[in-house]
Amino acid sequence: MFSVKTTTAAAFAVVLSATASLAANPDVGGAPMFADKNIVENAVNSADHTTLVAAVKAAGLVDALMSEGPFTVFAPVNDAFAALPAGTVETLLKPENKDMLTKVLTAHVIAGKLSGAELKAKASASSDGFFHLKTLSGDALSAQVRGSNLYVYDENGNAGRITIADVNQSNGVIHVVDTVLVPK
Repeated sequence: MFSVKTTTAAAFAVVLSATASLAANPDVGGAPMFADKNIVENAVNSADHTTLVAAVKAAGLVDALMSEGPFTVFAPVNDAFAALPAGTVETLLKPENKDMLTKVLTAHVIAGKLSGAELKAKASASSDGFFHLKTLSGDALSAQVRGSNLYVYDENGNAGRITIADVNQSNGVIHVVDTVLVPK
């Protein structure tokens, strides 16, 4: 027979385990992100990523980002899209600009799953202080550690700070960035 002490300890261990599991994946845009859901299934619930989700749908990339992956996605928030020159988002969302939109979006995606810690370690260990990455669009990104922050640079030298790292997905990981990374 179980004692009250043993049963209480076991119940406490289950609660701690569940809490640790929840803490491992932060809320994004006011919504929980679930590690057993894919990138699209989670992104559609984030109030901070409605522009990104609309762009992914307009570019026809939903199925690709729901596939097995794994992918590392640098996901710009709505404010990042709003900071682009006036009319940029509206122009990109037009059907005749689908190829350009696809290039911009896939310039935020890396094949494979790279955690924030891996990005920091690789940048810190490199001779120039940058970890150079190739995106699905064929464009380049570079990760750099500045102070305690991790930044991602596009080919134009624009820097996006990773504001939330390591949002694990069933098919990769999302790192929330405060800037739209623009390919050349």
